[in-house]
Amino acid sequence: MGEFFRTLQGWRRLLVALVTGALSAFAFAPFGIFPLFLLGVAVLVLLLDGAAMGPNPTRRAAAVGFAFGFGQFLIGLYWVGYAFTVDAANHAWQIPFVETLLPGIMATYIALACAVAVRFWRNDATRILTFTVCYSIAEWLRGHMFTGFPWNLPAYSWSVSLPIMQSASIFGAYGLSLLTVLFGASLAELFVKPRMRISLPISMLSLFIVMWIGGAFRLASTHIADVPGVRLRIVQPDIPEKEKFGRLYMERNWRRLLMLSIRKNGWEPTHIIWPESAPPFLLDHSPAALDDIVFLTGTKSVLIAGAARMTQALDGDRQFYNSLYIFGHGGALEAVYDKFHLVPFGEYLPLEDFFHSVGIDKVVNSPGGFTPGPGPRTFSVPGAPKVGPLICYEVIFPGQVVSGDRPGWLVNVTNDSWFGNGAGPYQHFLMARMRAIEEGLPIARDAGTGISAVIDPLGRVKAQLPLNQLGVLDANLPAAIAPTFYSRFGNSVFALMLLAAMVLPIFAALRNDAPR
Repeated sequence: MGEFFRTLQGWRRLLVALVTGALSAFAFAPFGIFPLFLLGVAVLVLLLDGAAMGPNPTRRAAAVGFAFGFGQFLIGLYWVGYAFTVDAANHAWQIPFVETLLPGIMATYIALACAVAVRFWRNDATRILTFTVCYSIAEWLRGHMFTGFPWNLPAYSWSVSLPIMQSASIFGAYGLSLLTVLFGASLAELFVKPRMRISLPISMLSLFIVMWIGGAFRLASTHIADVPGVRLRIVQPDIPEKEKFGRLYMERNWRRLLMLSIRKNGWEPTHIIWPESAPPFLLDHSPAALDDIVFLTGTKSVLIAGAARMTQALDGDRQFYNSLYIFGHGGALEAVYDKFHLVPFGEYLPLEDFFHSVGIDKVVNSPGGFTPGPGPRTFSVPGAPKVGPLICYEVIFPGQVVSGDRPGWLVNVTNDSWFGNGAGPYQHFLMARMRAIEEGLPIARDAGTGISAVIDPLGRVKAQLPLNQLGVLDANLPAAIAPTFYSRFGNSVFALMLLAAMVLPIFAALRNDAPR
């Protein structure tokens, strides 16, 4: 089998890489078939073995890596095109470009990783470590360059194994991704001729068994209490994006938020949460809406609400923010948080003059782009622990969700109606669970059309409302646990893992090349 992949040439090699990458995407949510990612990486290594032999190995390796990455991101991110159907008259024509351009950009990172790895390729086990280092660095770059897009990192292929995911409390998502790639790449050693090399695959299998046992023990032995006196109500209005801001629906949408918030079902909420951009208008420019909030909060409740806001300078210059408001008792404004990780082509347009010249605008229909906020913040909340707000996809960035002042919980408000009914909302939800594990913090997640949930610090879902369901989620707030290893040291753990993986093949190469 190994020789079959190694001896493939030309378009056949690229086709197998494309199909293998596409199949590997089914390891991610909502499918969770994790062996497909591991086997996909093993096949990629075998294809690179073939690309490394003969002329132009760097160019051939880059082509193989690009084909693999394009297949993976084409399938894993197919749902992105749905956002361009919301205002189909203006944006539907862009769908073919988006569905190929975004996977192509993401695949470029894997192409670069494969090209660099082949420059240092050796026909022994050290190539597994070389490949792992290059792939892992490429994934880190994908999560940071040009504002970053760390969607579907290799770590998320373990969505069906909460015990394995617990290791993110030590390694973080990038560290777990490195180990996952190393595990998958090591399987290529089972197809080496004339005699398979089993020591590395057995070692990696043993490591993941130990990680599973450790994670299962952590889940069984860690007691998570509820925060006394905090009773959450997460409001899921389930309003389709096409109806969210239409004039015909504004009054209905606002009344739906209010009615769900005050619904009597034997639960007296102390803290009410609304999703991202919940009010269908600028909240602080509507005195009547602010009066409704005074009534809603009364003397017993706090409202945490996602809403757009606008400021206007004396010269008339206006700035728009994707924000989160915290209203205390009697509607007193306690804090305002502004989203700092804006979505490119959604909330702002990079290279604005160029894209406007070819007729491309951002998807969100607002005058101008949104202005980014200053970064992660921690705010005091009446009657609850300090909170760290996260708006929409800010929750996907490992190590960038908490300020220096560690909160007692995170609130993630989002509007996943842009993602449709496909894999996007499930992948987004999984990443929120991974952030809870990394930071040891509970998360109250409010998605306008679902999936809304209360997640404990071990990533367990304590309560949830599924996709496309109108209603409220009433639940207690789990308490935070002690700071995790990852929350204290962040991605420095990942950096040390990279360093170790770099040193080992160098040491092995020097040892093999030494005169005897």
